[in-house]
This record gives sequence, structure tokens and C-alpha cells, in this order.
Amino acid sequence: MPQPDDVVIALERVSKNYGAFMAVDEVNFTITRGEFFSMLGPSGCGKTTTLRMIAGFETPSAGVIGLEGVDVSRVPPYKRNVNTVFQQYALFPHMTVWDNIAFGPRSKKVAAADVRRQVDEIIEVVRLGDFAKRKPTQLSGGQQQRVALARALVNYPSALLLDEPLGALDLKLRQAMQIELKRIQREVGITFIFVTHDQEEALTLSDRIAVMNEGRVEQIGTPEEIYHHPQSVFVAGFIGQANLWPTRVDAVADGRAEVRIGDTPVAGSLDGLSLQPGDLATFMVRPERVRVTVAAPDATGASMPCKVIDYVFQGPVVRFALQSPDGTEVAAFVGADEQLPLLRPGDDVWASWDRDASRVLAAASPIPRPNAHDPLPDSRGVQ
Repeated sequence: MPQPDDVVIALERVSKNYGAFMAVDEVNFTITRGEFFSMLGPSGCGKTTTLRMIAGFETPSAGVIGLEGVDVSRVPPYKRNVNTVFQQYALFPHMTVWDNIAFGPRSKKVAAADVRRQVDEIIEVVRLGDFAKRKPTQLSGGQQQRVALARALVNYPSALLLDEPLGALDLKLRQAMQIELKRIQREVGITFIFVTHDQEEALTLSDRIAVMNEGRVEQIGTPEEIYHHPQSVFVAGFIGQANLWPTRVDAVADGRAEVRIGDTPVAGSLDGLSLQPGDLATFMVRPERVRVTVAAPDATGASMPCKVIDYVFQGPVVRFALQSPDGTEVAAFVGADEQLPLLRPGDDVWASWDRDASRVLAAASPIPRPNAHDPLPDSRGVQ
């Protein structure tokens, strides 16, 4: 299965079923050399099964998996030039950091001088030179993770597969390791394929993201494309938070669709989607694009009168839950430095957004109707 020289991994109509259950359903994508590629989705969406098929721990029920242009669909894991890092690092407790990292090259009968050179090089990349003689029990969680990465990278595989490797770390360490992981990947230049259910993690680390749902790939794109230009209601709701309102298309012109939120006419970009007047649709605007003002805004964008239901102060952001006259709920994330007077539940305000802030997506069913009594931040209508 020939592929362009820069393609490391290629999946062509790959499926995996367990009896009647379809875990992965005709997945197609390619991953290029030196790319940080993430598979993102909720539990049970098929991302880990897909990773395990790339690693060779699972055999696809159908389709082809290519590695460096060679079909490896039925090739056992130990004959594939990929390594995997799991959430549990499985370091050898009786060995030093240096010997843990050297285990792979030594197992492959690499000459002692080459082992020393390879281990010394990679140990500097992961910044563990001062810890080379320590045992794993003498290291922090982040240091142990870097040992696991170094052990997987020391032989410079075609791709490194990472199955939620940061899941066992606390929040601050996890955030610090995200930056470290990206730095290491850039320095070694090896393709990383990363599985996570954490949207922030995927947005932070990835060159491209495949968002998966119920065994299928919903959308593949850069973090910016996935966040700002979702192609489905699932992607819009799963990546970040979004105001999502069920509606119907009134008119289509110049790549935009006119719809209504309650009694308020609004319009949004179709982003290449094909919708016609009369089609059921979903209107989307991100909460951080919604402005809250006491005075009526100008007519350059969309706006609607609202009442404050609730608000939460979170340091740099104030999160508002608003309600329009017909009961439609609007979530707005406003910077704490915005010059707003002190607002209370029941106060009258205006919600508005710029013309380029909104999207019209194909309908998804069911879409929860807004409910003023739901708590922030998971209020219905905001997913």
C-alpha cells in the first residue's frame, strides 16, 4: 500500500467489531512524519481500540493499517516499529533510570557503545541527567513519566503511541507535563499519536485532532479548525462549551443561513455545510463570543434582550446564565475587566455577538431545550 513519503500511519476503512458490537466503524485517516496527532472523544468512542490496532494489540475486523507504506494489519506488535506508553508506566523498580531506558536497546543486542550514546542522548532530551542513577521509587510522578517516554523513544520508532499517559497525574503536574510532552516531541521529531478524553489536553498538544464518537471519526482538523469551525453538533458541544439552539433554516445566501432563536431572527456561517430552507438545524455561538451590556448594542451583529438568571465569578472570567423573553437560555463568559455594573439575578441586560461568531449546523436529535433552572456551567442548551 504505497503512500507519500511523509505519511507514517495510514488507516483505510478500518473497523473492529466484538460480536454484534461495532467498536470502530470504517475509520480513515493518515498521520504524517513528525506530527502530534490526537484522538479525542468520550469513553467508549473507539479511540483506544483504534490505537491498539495501530500498535498491533488488536486485529482489525476489516480495513488496512499501513506503517511507512507497508500493510501491518496482521503483523504482531513486536514486529512493528512503534512503541506504546500507557497510563501505568511499568518501570522496572530494581533498575536505575539509566538501566530502565537502556533495557530496549540491550534487548535488541545493540553494541554497548551505541547503547551508551543513545541512552545519554535521550536522557538529556527528557532532562533527567541528574537522576540517571536513581530508582523509579525515588522519582516524582512527572519524572517517572519522562523515564517511560525516554524508554519508548530511545530506539527512535516510526511512531510513539500514548494511551492517556497523563491520566494518573494531579492537575498542576498534568498541565506542566503537557508542555514538556510537546517540547520532547518537537526535539525528537517523532510522530506522536495521543489518545485522550480531555479536550483541553488535545487542544494544547496537537497539530491535528480526530474527534471520535460511537466508533466513527466526526471531524479531523487543527485545534483552531475543530474549535472555531465544528462540522457537527457533537463536535461543537464536546470541544469547549457552546450555546446550541434547535431551529429551522429560513433562508440561505452567501454561505450563511438565516434562522430564529425563539422570536429573534439571527444568521450564522454554514462553513461549507449544505443546508436548505426548511431544514432542521442547530444554531451555535461560543459563550466567550457573547457580550453582555446594559444598554442595547448597535445593529452590526445579533442581539436579544435577556434577564440575568445566575452568574459565577471565576477570577479572570464571569460566567453568566441569561434568559431571553421566550425562555431561551444564553450562556456568556465575560472578562472580569469588562466595565459592567454590579448585576443581580432578574436584572435586564442585552446579549449580543458579532456577525462572524455564529455557526449554523445540521440538526442533531435530541437537543436539550434551554432550562433556566439548570446550574452553571452545565446548563441545558450549553454543552
